[in-house]
Amino acid sequence: MDDNLFDDLLASAQEMVAIEKGEVQPHPDNVHCHVIPDVKMMRANFGMKQNEFAEAIGTSPALIQSWELKRRIPTGVALKMLRLLEQDPQLMNKLKRT
Repeated sequence: MDDNLFDDLLASAQEMVAIEKGEVQPHPDNVHCHVIPDVKMMRANFGMKQNEFAEAIGTSPALIQSWELKRRIPTGVALKMLRLLEQDPQLMNKLKRT
């Protein structure tokens, strides 16, 4: 590995540790916050039970429960699906038929 690249990587790691310890504040341009869908509210708005909602979006009821209890956070394809459902609730009708 190039010495300059290694030095940059090491400096970044040290900065990360300092931020985690509260010693340094990250630059606001480098802080990204993503809104996590409220799965419980979404499911309630659709008038569905956890197992019905899970079947419609192609996951397990246990995972739906974990999202609702904030033990886990939706990621990847599931997160995209939830965001699409927030934007266009009519998609649920298509998912139920699939």
